[in-house]
Amino acid sequence: MAQDLVQETPRLISMNANDNVAIVANDFGLPAGAAAPGGPTLRERIPQGHKVALVDLPKGTPVRRYDVVIGYAAEDLPAGAWVNEQRLDMPAPPSLDGLPLATRKSPLGGALDGYTFEGFRNDDGSVGTRNLLAITTTVQCVSGVVEHAVKRIRTELLPRYGNVDDVVALEHIYGCGVAIDAPGAEIPIRTLRNISLNPNFGGTTMVVSLGCEKLQPERLLPKGAYPSRAAMGARDYDLVTLQDNSHVGFEAMISSIMQTAEQHLARLDKRRRQTCPASDLVVGLQCGGSDAFSGVTANPGLGFAADLLVRAGATVMFSENTEVRDGIAQLTARAVNEDVARELIAELGWYDNYLERGRVDRSANTTPGNKKGGLSNIVEKAMGSIVKSGSAPISGVVRPGERAKTKGLLYAATPASDFVCGTLQLAAGMTLHVFTTGRGTPYGLAAVPVIKVATRSELARRWHDLMDVDTGGIASGEATIEETGWQLFRTMLEVASGRQTWTEKWRLHNSLALFNPAPIT
Repeated sequence: MAQDLVQETPRLISMNANDNVAIVANDFGLPAGAAAPGGPTLRERIPQGHKVALVDLPKGTPVRRYDVVIGYAAEDLPAGAWVNEQRLDMPAPPSLDGLPLATRKSPLGGALDGYTFEGFRNDDGSVGTRNLLAITTTVQCVSGVVEHAVKRIRTELLPRYGNVDDVVALEHIYGCGVAIDAPGAEIPIRTLRNISLNPNFGGTTMVVSLGCEKLQPERLLPKGAYPSRAAMGARDYDLVTLQDNSHVGFEAMISSIMQTAEQHLARLDKRRRQTCPASDLVVGLQCGGSDAFSGVTANPGLGFAADLLVRAGATVMFSENTEVRDGIAQLTARAVNEDVARELIAELGWYDNYLERGRVDRSANTTPGNKKGGLSNIVEKAMGSIVKSGSAPISGVVRPGERAKTKGLLYAATPASDFVCGTLQLAAGMTLHVFTTGRGTPYGLAAVPVIKVATRSELARRWHDLMDVDTGGIASGEATIEETGWQLFRTMLEVASGRQTWTEKWRLHNSLALFNPAPIT
């Protein structure tokens, strides 16, 4: 293997002319003694994606990648040395004071007209990319019953309703045993409420309750939760309560759920796809299992696609508080106005305080997999994460659990956990999800199609039936960021129109993860 590596031309990638490190692009890394054209001779074996010192870096020298100081040399690092997390001291987090407010005005390009997809238009004007029956649960206690009912609905009822894509149980671990009136408790409640109103569910809602839980149905979905359906009366949803005296035995519970579900299936089955402008899309962007290539291939390509979506009038959300925190100055400068910049600062400040209460150090964000993929710390990871937002002005901020109210590029303030982030983007109204990964993850959501994007061609080949798009050609020089961005943009329109993703084919669906900053009782 070492001999094969020597024979392959060494390839190093730097992100900026001011960088004093570069990453190894070769599959499986490079051995000691490999000499990159115009670069140093490696002093030790360096894995793929990991950094090599381009020049001598004496102890204490700022180490730059993306033309950003990602750390300081913890020891003398000669040119050709491996630069990794053990050999770097992390810089202090940037202050939230004195930040640039709406100072960067980058030209985005003209409006993109004429791009469409085939979606499901709802009465309130929103458009879904899928036609799903969603069953909302008020408490974890009913999850087993609902899971059993969903299996029966899928096998016994769904085949009769060919225009309905699937049935989805909105299960979670909330609803009782919590301080439901404590500060912060409104976040999981409004999250579940707004997920229940997701456009992919067609404005038809059924709820399964136990009966004795703290999160009562009328608190979850109070009158007026559906403004467009106010004329329907005090309650805009159908309710099955398992503790109802009419339910004599388990089969009676299942029968009641199935009867209610069939009424909703009949309504949903009347819906048809129709041509909708790309401006009706609500796309969530996320990365997980990130590596050093995330900021080189997949995320820059996705950032270009995000700009195309914004130019087409769509709504695009990027997230993950701890993965943008070290680039806060970039975000506040891109805010469309000073009010939006201050909202960004307020949300990240709130999350700083939340982490401080839990005594969580920001260095905890990078995972063992991130580090194995070449990311030394959260600063480096943040720089690669932010680029998926493209260059559009940030037109708004969505607080945790709230619904997006404006179009353009939005910052949805979420924790960095894949599952919590995806759940909160669903609540914000996301109808299509794009997820980039370098290490690989079978992550998926039942409520929206998830387009999985590989940062490396080796991963795309190995997980050929899990990854929808391979962006590794950017690193090898076989594709440009612009070409990849257009590919992603077209893929989004195709998937929004009904093309299945791999996660849909294999039904790789993770449970909802409600963000609950309130204490547990």
